Amino acid sequence: MSAAPGQFTVPERLAQTVRATEGAAGAAWLAGLRNTVAEHLARWDLTLERIGEPGGRLSLIAYVRRPDDSLAVLKAQPVTPATAHEHAALAHWAGRSAVLLLDADPAAGVLLLERLHGDIPLRSLAEAKAMLEATSLLQRLWVPPAEGHPFSSVADRVGELASGLRRRRELPRAADTRPLIDEALETAAGLLADEPERRLLHGDFHHGNVLAADRAPWLAVNPEPLVGERAFDLAWLAQDRMDTLAGSPGPRGAARRRLHQLADSVEVEYERLRGWTLFRTVAAGLRCLEAGDTEGTELYLEFASWL
Repeated sequence: MSAAPGQFTVPERLAQTVRATEGAAGAAWLAGLRNTVAEHLARWDLTLERIGEPGGRLSLIAYVRRPDDSLAVLKAQPVTPATAHEHAALAHWAGRSAVLLLDADPAAGVLLLERLHGDIPLRSLAEAKAMLEATSLLQRLWVPPAEGHPFSSVADRVGELASGLRRRRELPRAADTRPLIDEALETAAGLLADEPERRLLHGDFHHGNVLAADRAPWLAVNPEPLVGERAFDLAWLAQDRMDTLAGSPGPRGAARRRLHQLADSVEVEYERLRGWTLFRTVAAGLRCLEAGDTEGTELYLEFASWL
């Protein structure tokens, strides 16, 4: 039975995350979410089947039918610097290795997307197979951006992350981590001084952001698009499934072997991949530290120390 357009329960995980990360703006977005969904269902003549549970951490996923009875997904999310140009990246890829954009209202943060198999992420595969599929997909996503593109640069993103790192460095709980933070900041500055290429990057590429599909085995979703060097994108994939490495014999060696294998598979310099992985992982660990996520903090910072 179809759900009434404005009558659905907002997933609790979404509500908690949006309030925690977006503050008052997030609360206002949540307050208007049912109306936003109802408006776009009417605008695009869609029938709501159900709301995805638990859904995204920062987006509402609504399973819908189009007027021709084809299946689709309505995605609604707060408009932030990370999400503002998702539609532009998807339009540029035009369904090549990424979910197909069917329609969009960027100002409202609402996208209409082809329906994938949301319950079958790439993470469902064994790690070795998943990494092989992931690197193959990434290489097809790394295309030159269009002239006049709206995307931020890696340098812009690194500047934001570095600013957060410097602020969190002064937290009392970060005292023992300051040498690692300083190394990460110094490494990033050196890499930015000699950025070798400019490609359209996914920005948040990991096994959870790749889903099974009908028209292709796997397609990428949820980009936070950037323009810059491939090693920056690959670095986020490199730290995926850290818990697997942590439980393996000789995790330090296993982490370095993973980086060598990834660098070789897509032909990027190992040291650039190592440096960006160090920086992005330390930045993630310090975000967890500030949020009081002890388990996440320990896992990210331990992984960073192996590099």
